[in-house]
Amino acid sequence: MLKGFFNVPAPVNEPVLNYGPRSLERVALKAALEAGRAQQLDIPMYIGGKEVRTNTKLEIRPPHDHKHLLATFSEGDASHVTAAIDAALAAKADWENLAWEQRAAIFLKAAELIAGPYRAEINAATMLGQSKNAYQAEIDSACELIDFLRFNVEYMTEIYKQQPPVSGKGVWNRVEQRPLEGFVFALTPFNFTAIAGNLPASAAMMGNVVVWKPAYTQIYAANVIMKIFKEAGVPDGVINLIYVDGPVAGEVIFNHPDFAGIHFTGSTKVFQNIWQTIGTNIHKYKTYPRIVGETGGKDFVLAHPSANADVVSTALVRGAFEYQGQKCSAASRAYIPASLWPAVKANMQRDITSFKIGPVEDFENFINAVITEVSFDKLAKYIDAAKTDEGVEIVAGGNYDKTKGWFIEPTVLKVEDPYYVTMCEELFGPVLTVYVYEDDKFDEILEVVDKTSIYALTGSIISQDRYAIEKATTRLRNAAGNFYINDKPTGAVVGQQPFGGARGSGTNDKAGSMINLLRWVSPRTIKETFDPPKDYRYPFLAKEV
Repeated sequence: MLKGFFNVPAPVNEPVLNYGPRSLERVALKAALEAGRAQQLDIPMYIGGKEVRTNTKLEIRPPHDHKHLLATFSEGDASHVTAAIDAALAAKADWENLAWEQRAAIFLKAAELIAGPYRAEINAATMLGQSKNAYQAEIDSACELIDFLRFNVEYMTEIYKQQPPVSGKGVWNRVEQRPLEGFVFALTPFNFTAIAGNLPASAAMMGNVVVWKPAYTQIYAANVIMKIFKEAGVPDGVINLIYVDGPVAGEVIFNHPDFAGIHFTGSTKVFQNIWQTIGTNIHKYKTYPRIVGETGGKDFVLAHPSANADVVSTALVRGAFEYQGQKCSAASRAYIPASLWPAVKANMQRDITSFKIGPVEDFENFINAVITEVSFDKLAKYIDAAKTDEGVEIVAGGNYDKTKGWFIEPTVLKVEDPYYVTMCEELFGPVLTVYVYEDDKFDEILEVVDKTSIYALTGSIISQDRYAIEKATTRLRNAAGNFYINDKPTGAVVGQQPFGGARGSGTNDKAGSMINLLRWVSPRTIKETFDPPKDYRYPFLAKEV
């Protein structure tokens, strides 16, 4: 084994390419999109280094072009979950005993592969499989995933460097950071390819072995991530990628004695059910499992009467409608003072009217499709209900069409009731609900913002009044784990804004920071005494002379 205290390359955020006309990256991405559409992949599971296929084939179709078949994938069953766990545990000893710098090198290589030869492919896969436009794919599947890998390596070294500051005379105190005793289950969502890559990678980086189950609607890009991990040198069995129905996977995993932790992003209901199951089964496990989850939000923008109307409207249209509102951080409720509302309304109507809606392959389209027909139907139901409610005004949008893809027009609702259903429930789509308050009711509206939702993920205050900013920052301290001043509530950057929320939004373990990686290690304190006592007697026991 090599000997040395090694410094890792200093992490920097990956520059975002702009994909402007005639740019090299645009040409490469267009070619990757064409290549993706020109073939139909047969995507396997990856268990213990083997490509595993089954007779149960499910289809992957672009949300914006649901008549086109991109790929099929093999759906597994309980036996594949067991096989993945066995493969992970078989790989555990060698992986956790591998020197940390070797693990670091693997994931740093993965970052470089994404930044270079795989950039167009992983972005194209995200665009085709999840209906993200070129810019949204670039900041997600390229830049954010690269940043997770690079910064997490730095955070790993910082964790290992943390040692007891004092060793008494004749004593050496030290702390070892062990991987968890068992395997980690990574359960990842459709909406961010970066999250799908980071949840298994961050646990594996700290020496853990992982069973990874992505959302079915993200498998097309997950397959590319796995190709990158394999090329980067992740050993067989360290990360096992399976496609199994959630309850089927849970029945095996949450009853296994070696279950050591879950890294989750998804719905609050699913996470609560998982937590309840783990609690019920707690006596079955060798160790108390780590439960780490981010579960969505009902994110707010609060404008003060001093705010600039252009700033407010831009924050709203970007925050609410980028990636069709399918970000857990997306602005979905807004509180606008009456004096600003006419200008903000006019600005939003102007901007939304200018949006082009359609497939991702046309780079002029700002809005693409929502992820599935189930999501489409749910959103259409809420929009239809709003149209018939006398207390709701359709300010913009309100239309939808599933003929070719799952297209929902960006929609702005103005409500008379600040607790109207779309102000409270997470819709996960391009629907923004606005409540207009009287300018002198700012203090009261702070209370409404804080109490409206079970979630506490992101939120923003837009104001030119520093007293109002301070008041909102203090009063809303528990309403958002990521709080923005004079900006939209989306777009957290790894290494700059660690991400996570509390209340119904999750455990707030802050992906993109050392805090998250600390959840995937179990420290052991070691005290070594160089000249140990040879007699039990203490001086105070001596007789008086």
